[in-house]
Amino acid sequence: MSNITKAIQETAEETRNYLKSYFEKQKTHTKLFEAMEYGVFPGGKMIRSFLVKSSFKTLGIEEKLYLPVAAAVECIHSYSLIHDDLPAMDNDDFRRGKESTHKAFGEYTAILAGSSLLTLAFEILTDPKTDFTSDIKNNLIYSLATSSGHQGIAGGQFMDLSLKKQNITKESVIDMQNKKTGELMGFCTESAAIVSNQDNLREKFKNIGVKIGLIFQIADDFLDKYGDKDKIGKPVKQDDVKGKNTLINLLGDEEAKQQAQSFLNEIKQDLEKFLPKSEELISCAEYILNREK
Repeated sequence: MSNITKAIQETAEETRNYLKSYFEKQKTHTKLFEAMEYGVFPGGKMIRSFLVKSSFKTLGIEEKLYLPVAAAVECIHSYSLIHDDLPAMDNDDFRRGKESTHKAFGEYTAILAGSSLLTLAFEILTDPKTDFTSDIKNNLIYSLATSSGHQGIAGGQFMDLSLKKQNITKESVIDMQNKKTGELMGFCTESAAIVSNQDNLREKFKNIGVKIGLIFQIADDFLDKYGDKDKIGKPVKQDDVKGKNTLINLLGDEEAKQQAQSFLNEIKQDLEKFLPKSEELISCAEYILNREK
């Protein structure tokens, strides 16, 4: 196991334990709550949590402070996956090696579970026990909200569904993927600048995360085209079946790989002056590009 793989796994376990502790304090044990737990645990590789942690490390922030931010991000990400899988959207029956939430609990419960995880993310950030000032909390909330709604995840999903049968440009595909994947990853990296009160670095660090999101999406599209469904935990070759617009389909395999490598090179240049503290963040971007599941 590589050092970066081990580090990602350790971060996932830390974030998972934080979330489990938070869930245990909730004063409810309904079927809806069970569906929320089902949708968020075990939570896959939790790469987004690692982006938060490694970004905090890059800017020299006390390590434990990343956990509430990472937990909020994982709630948002899980909400988006639950809703993406619904029959009215991508209509996927499996996620993370098990039945999708709507298959296990029914559609209306899945919709409400996703919506509840969305709001739980902001509950975590605004919890009085979360060790941030009011100004930092406000900035985190604003950035996460804009990354999750019509300017981010929801807007990207709308574009993905409504434009998938049209001939669109490279710029349109990148815009869609920036919203659907890049904006939340952009929040992950930007959050370090917010928590460290370095407003001058917010745009730079958000752009780094957005580029990592584009790399992630290209790698994900390659996994859908060539991956092993048993390793990935969901059916493959779905993009062509559903008529999805991807950079692979638009540019071809080689040019899409070159585009991903170009994004990685830009990230390395952006983080060069933060070395050696940014080595882990760079390694994460490299891991995402070369992942096999």
